[in-house]
Amino acid sequence: MYTNYFYKFTFLITLTAFFSCAEQDPIIEYVTVTETVIETITETVLKTVEVEIDAYTDSTLEGNITSDKTLDPSKIWLLKGRVSVVKDVTLTIPAGTIIKAAAGTGADASTLIIARGGKIDAQGTADKPIVFTSISDNIQLGGTYPINGPSLTVESRGLWGGLLILGNAPCSFSGDVTELQIEGIPTSDTNGLYGGINTEDNSGIIKYVSIRHGGAEIGEGNEINGLTLGGVGSGTTIDHIEVIANVDDGIEFFGGTVNASHLLVWGQGDDALDIDQAYAGTIDGALVVLTSASDHGLEIDGPEGSAEGSFTLKNATVYGASFNCNATGVDGEMADFRKGATGHLENILFRDFSIGKDVELDASADAETYSSGKLTFTNIDIIYPLDNDGNVCSAVETLDKIFDDKTDPVESTFEIDALTFAEIVTEQQNGNGVDESVFSWTFYSKNK
Repeated sequence: MYTNYFYKFTFLITLTAFFSCAEQDPIIEYVTVTETVIETITETVLKTVEVEIDAYTDSTLEGNITSDKTLDPSKIWLLKGRVSVVKDVTLTIPAGTIIKAAAGTGADASTLIIARGGKIDAQGTADKPIVFTSISDNIQLGGTYPINGPSLTVESRGLWGGLLILGNAPCSFSGDVTELQIEGIPTSDTNGLYGGINTEDNSGIIKYVSIRHGGAEIGEGNEINGLTLGGVGSGTTIDHIEVIANVDDGIEFFGGTVNASHLLVWGQGDDALDIDQAYAGTIDGALVVLTSASDHGLEIDGPEGSAEGSFTLKNATVYGASFNCNATGVDGEMADFRKGATGHLENILFRDFSIGKDVELDASADAETYSSGKLTFTNIDIIYPLDNDGNVCSAVETLDKIFDDKTDPVESTFEIDALTFAEIVTEQQNGNGVDESVFSWTFYSKNK
């Protein structure tokens, strides 16, 4: 008798994917394989084994992107570690693309950096937004969810890093240096440098982009913002951006001249919109919704060097975090102006903030910029919160208490002037706040 061996592998159709169990590693799909072994002419032995297959074999972003790359929207992509689009390279992300980031903390937390001279072309649409999220998110191709709904909520924070766009536009740095390393990126990585002299610098386009569940800690007390804009120039397009459940700030502007429109921040852990280092662009149309985890709605700092800049923030609505007339959360202030803030705010609506929450000039430097006309306020409305019976809360404050010059003795007319530039209203007025219908495409609108 002789023995002859033949091997045949038959792949069954069913794939079992485990999406929620592996935050640090790529998702692994297990494929059932039936192995038929013919050992003799008269005897057949069947064996069943499972073979691991990396679901992201050809859809992983890792390390430096050194040549132009376009993502395939028919695949879910894995962002693994610190990924940089370097100078003279463009990363194109088509409408509807979903990018899930591997978990991790420290300097190598999963983060996408568009370095100076690099570009991003991420043009989503209202029907097909581009989504950056965590590998723990059960969002599926097409932006849909299983019948039981999303696995992550606005309370799911810090599961990956964030998106950083860095440019060559002017910033006001201490010591009047012309460039600086962005916070959150190790100084050994020169892709983290930002700042320059080109006011019209172009870092690309991001439109209809949703950034969710980020802000991983990279050092004690140091987290990454949902969207960081460092020295980004006016040639860049920032429009229809949503940041959900970030540990640190929602969107932070470090200098630069870029204009941004239709921004939504919901449930961040620190400040929703943060301005630093003499940002000199215009933010037109913003919706901020604080939760119990949130700090300030707006935090505005002045220049750090001798160069001055002046921003404009207009047509924005900021919701406070309160329940039955009582404040919830760690702080939840309306706005804080610090370090000689300079800029112009117009058509801003603050609503549902409880007693004790204010718009604050932090110190003498801010009283001075206000008095000199470098910090201005026009058409600011306040809507008081309601109790469970639908009545305006009884413990509310007058305008001269809401608008607070913290210097002692008071060094400006800010509190008195509030009677002329601000008003307490019972409903949103035409020409004030933002039209919230423009955010109907967002995760917030569909899951609030």
